[in-house]
Amino acid sequence: MLQRITDALLSVVYPSQCQICSSIVDRSSDGAACGDCWDKTRIFSGSEVLCDKCGAFLRETKSSAIVSCHQCEDQHYDRARAIGVYHYALSASVIDLKRSPHIPSKIRELLFATLERSSFTDSTLVVPVPLSAKRSVERGFNQAGVIANILAKETNIPFDELSLVRKIHTPMHRVAMDKKARDLTVRNAFEVKRPKLIAGHDILLVDDVFTSGATVSYCAKVLKKNGARKVNVLTLARAV
Repeated sequence: MLQRITDALLSVVYPSQCQICSSIVDRSSDGAACGDCWDKTRIFSGSEVLCDKCGAFLRETKSSAIVSCHQCEDQHYDRARAIGVYHYALSASVIDLKRSPHIPSKIRELLFATLERSSFTDSTLVVPVPLSAKRSVERGFNQAGVIANILAKETNIPFDELSLVRKIHTPMHRVAMDKKARDLTVRNAFEVKRPKLIAGHDILLVDDVFTSGATVSYCAKVLKKNGARKVNVLTLARAV
């Protein structure tokens, strides 16, 4: 009740526009998108068929069989999952997170639900995909670090934002970039500065968007090269 009253007052005094359709956002918990745009967003529930490795959406009807998209077989992470598809409310939420280091409660709830459904809670270390030093200065924070820190606090899994680094400043990725272009920009971009703190861990690698998988794949490759036993990936959204 109190939250409904608070939301009503905020919508009158400080109205927030949906970043998708420009309607008023009635609930602060919805963040950057209105309820209608959230309703249009494909949120993965476990009832659909996803690629067992990369989490690509394949079809609606749930199957007990393990299914592969066959596009991710050469990638170096073990499994990847996302809250849902990068469109409507999730795309607005990702863009908003790049501007401000705040994650609304709706995203948090969906993130924790995805984590539990994916069986990634047995991870022993949470690691965000790093930004380059140049982009960290420009932005003032790492959005992947914001997500990873929230997950670590909620699950009591140790958080390490310093061991995996991006040693090369790469062009900012766009969702429309093809797989080859993404691969070339990140192939030699990452290194592990503190291998002793990575060795032996089952790592939960966290980012905002899974696109071609090139970034998280090369992060996973260097983490495993430095002794990580397993690398699973969790993101807010997955581009299609």
